[in-house]
Amino acid sequence: MAPQHRRAKVRRLTLGAAAVAASAALASGLVAEVGVAQAAEPRAPAPTPVTPAATPSALAPAAVAQPPVPAATPSALTPPAVAQVPAPTPATTAAAGEGIPAFGVFLKSDARGVARMPLFSHWLGGTELRVGHTYLPGHRWRDIEGAADFLDVWAHWRNKKSDRMLVLNVPMQERNEEGVSDDEVRQLLRRGAAGEFDHHFRVLAERLMKLNVPDTVIVLGWEMNGTTYTHRCGPDPEAWKKYWNRIVATMRSVPGQKFRFDFTPSRGQDAVPWTKCYPGDDTVDVIGMDSYDQPNGMSFDQQVKEPYGLQHHVDFAKAHGKPISYPEWGLFRNGDNPEYMRRMLAWMDEYRPLYNTLTDYCPHGVWQCGANPKSSHLYRSTLFGRTDQAAPPLTPTPQPTPPGTTPPPADCTPLDLGSWVEEWLGGKLCLRFDWW
Repeated sequence: MAPQHRRAKVRRLTLGAAAVAASAALASGLVAEVGVAQAAEPRAPAPTPVTPAATPSALAPAAVAQPPVPAATPSALTPPAVAQVPAPTPATTAAAGEGIPAFGVFLKSDARGVARMPLFSHWLGGTELRVGHTYLPGHRWRDIEGAADFLDVWAHWRNKKSDRMLVLNVPMQERNEEGVSDDEVRQLLRRGAAGEFDHHFRVLAERLMKLNVPDTVIVLGWEMNGTTYTHRCGPDPEAWKKYWNRIVATMRSVPGQKFRFDFTPSRGQDAVPWTKCYPGDDTVDVIGMDSYDQPNGMSFDQQVKEPYGLQHHVDFAKAHGKPISYPEWGLFRNGDNPEYMRRMLAWMDEYRPLYNTLTDYCPHGVWQCGANPKSSHLYRSTLFGRTDQAAPPLTPTPQPTPPGTTPPPADCTPLDLGSWVEEWLGGKLCLRFDWW
């Protein structure tokens, strides 16, 4: 389900000491917000921003919004600021002996998305994000082929722990959000079904193999039942299905691959019933659904029961023997809606998707968006401190300060940059929590 049709997908320490701190942060896997130069960034889903009606309350989520930086002589050690809220008591915990379903959040498409993941985990009391989710750009074929300088940071994150999962949205056509007409889309689908674009997807598969991420989950041609993308299904469902099958066959032909292909429509009928686009069990490994809290006034029960809604999704996947997923979900047309947040989290606890990733920016999110304080509190309380243990600690145990060191300020969280960097800086670099 596209949050907004034809949307602009915005997944939108300076000199000296900052350069050293940035290098150290990269080396430690915390690719903090360090001003890395980026090529044209993939435009992951972003509907028209909404302006918060009021200043966030004490329940407001942590945010990664960057305070203005002066044009001349910026502060040398200005880290990204994160708002502080009191540590909640978890509303739910994992059942004894049961693992937490893999989940993550979409925070940014490029390296900044990886950088923010440990900060989000810290906000959740150490609950680990096991899913890293990003989107390939859909501007030109060279983007869809997966430039190594875009994918390498995500592959590095994935390979640091064996139980992590990389989820990669892959467009099926270039000019993917440029308003291409139905007639042209129809011709492109037929050309794809005839094999004209196979080589681009073989290049992508080979690059993923070189980066040692052969088990990447490929969300191919997502939200195909809508009108937003050039890879939409509606103009010619039969050609779309043949094209999907060619892409999957091409990528699976690369030796050593273990890719899983996720068929992910948007919730509801949208422009065409998504079941008409289903390409078949042989080429689909996961049946996903992008599900936001919309349209305006629709209750969660209605989202469950509507044609091609949440219940239809679960039932369809069960009938086809496939796991489900929720690559995109979050708040939207009904504003700060903690009841939706509670029900959606409970739904996923009940139906155990392979993974889910919350879209975390305004108006959907709970951490980078201060407009949803009640939903943010609910989300954080539910997931705070959750581990694979039956009873995760509710409050972290304070660690004693080693003799001869100065404890960090109460409103800062220290970063582990390594002893030589800390010696050079004269102490630990910490994230400020008081800017909000």
